[in-house]
Amino acid sequence: MNINNTIITAVVIALIVLGAFWVAKYAKDSSAPNPALTAFAQCIASKGLTMYGAEWCSHCKAEKARFGAAFSYVPYVECPENTKICLDKGINGYPTWVDAAGTKYEGQQGLERLAEISGCEL
Repeated sequence: MNINNTIITAVVIALIVLGAFWVAKYAKDSSAPNPALTAFAQCIASKGLTMYGAEWCSHCKAEKARFGAAFSYVPYVECPENTKICLDKGINGYPTWVDAAGTKYEGQQGLERLAEISGCEL
């Protein structure tokens, strides 16, 4: 290996290492909650809107995914683990959203519809 190849190899390795440090420092953490969705989820919680669902439910997964990491602020009941609560609330399918007055909204609602239901700004 001659001196030119050694220098080129060293420069390439240095650029890769610098690039990795830059990505680690400045790349956005996709698992971090979106501030707007966090505020929306917290507002939903303050209005008493709760989602009832099941981990295996694809529609529940889709509803949760709309919130991203901010879903952790949404009141949620896992029905297979809390059957009495869900039976007492009259949950017939997943997901079902129930507001503070006891009104049920069955199926995926989407963020816009949840904003209408709750009166929370999206």
